[in-house]
Formats: sequence, structure tokens, C-alpha cells
Amino acid sequence: MSETDATADEPTTTPVVKRGADLEPSEVDAGEGMSKGVLLDDSDGAPHFAMRRFELAPGAHVPNHTNEVEHEQYVLAGEYTVGLDGEEYTVAEGDALLIPAGVPHWYRNDGDEPGAFICVVPHGDDTIRVLDEE
Repeated sequence: MSETDATADEPTTTPVVKRGADLEPSEVDAGEGMSKGVLLDDSDGAPHFAMRRFELAPGAHVPNHTNEVEHEQYVLAGEYTVGLDGEEYTVAEGDALLIPAGVPHWYRNDGDEPGAFICVVPHGDDTIRVLDEE
């Protein structure tokens, strides 16, 4: 296909492949025992969403908080508890979560194994507002 054959519906970014082994996780300020690695975001040319990998160490706790954008999550490993809008859920590998913007939520890993999940968020202001502890 030549450049003149391109349509407005086709991607305007270059494909990107990143290796998981190259991921450089960092500690998340809002929580104790949680780390985050950015898989893809606008710096990679992703036009709409950022994809991140989080890990919850055994004993990790992230306080009740809200975010300005929705979060879509897929649990990769482990089992942990998520508080969503006043309800508690135990999640494990293969589970998916939708956390709408502004919904209070928290995480706790009471197990002996780390928990891990992918989190996809739209680009925009993702301000975290920590609420009172649960």
C-alpha cells in the first residue's frame, strides 16, 4: 500500500514491541509494597491508552483512593483483595476488573505470593486522591 492509499481509519503510529525482561518497575508512592512498570504509553506512540504492570508484594497494602480516569485491570498472578466502592472482592489469575473514574478502591495482599495485574487507563489526568483508610 502506498502512502496515498492510506485512510483516516488506519493507525498513524509505528508498531512497538517491548520485552517484559526490559521492564523497569518502580515503587508506587501511594501504597506500601506495590510496584509499577509502564509497558506502553504515549511516549511509545500509543494514542489513546497506557498499559502498566503492577505487582503487590506479600503483605502489600494500598490505601483507599480514587483516580480521575477509569482503570481496566486483568489479574496475571496471585490472589489478593480489592475494595471497590465499599465492597471487598478476592481476585485471582484470570479475573478482570473495571474501576470507573472516581470510584473509591484499595488493594491488600494477605497471601505469601505476589499478586500481579495489567492495568489499562486512558490518557489524561490520573490524579490519585487518597481517602480515609478502610
